[in-house]
Amino acid sequence: MENLLGPDPTLLPDRPEAQAAAEAGTDPAKIVRAYPDFSEAWALLAERALQTGDPIAGYAFARTGYHRGLDQLRRAGWKGFGPVPWSHRANQGFLRALAALARAADEIGETEEYERCKKFLADSDPAAPAALGLS
Repeated sequence: MENLLGPDPTLLPDRPEAQAAAEAGTDPAKIVRAYPDFSEAWALLAERALQTGDPIAGYAFARTGYHRGLDQLRRAGWKGFGPVPWSHRANQGFLRALAALARAADEIGETEEYERCKKFLADSDPAAPAALGLS
């Protein structure tokens, strides 16, 4: 389906080796060492930190994954707006990092950043907040 009102969806390139490592349950720190620009590994680190009650580390890991993802989106032609579909596997790392950043920001009292990240996530793909537990 073509979007007649805005830019085409941005689809990040697949990272089969890194994605396979993440899907196999490899320690995300090990994945980051092998693929430091792989947002999903940073998101996994952030999610783990948040689950263990360390929102400061979660925030730092999520922010790193978010920025690595922004770099990749820009290289893929994204101009700072437009769809970043959750359904495209390679986009999920960036979107997970963004959701983790929202949760970490909320936990440390950064209300404005929490709201900004939630809006960015929904603007990227309206299905993403529900898929990531931020609806």
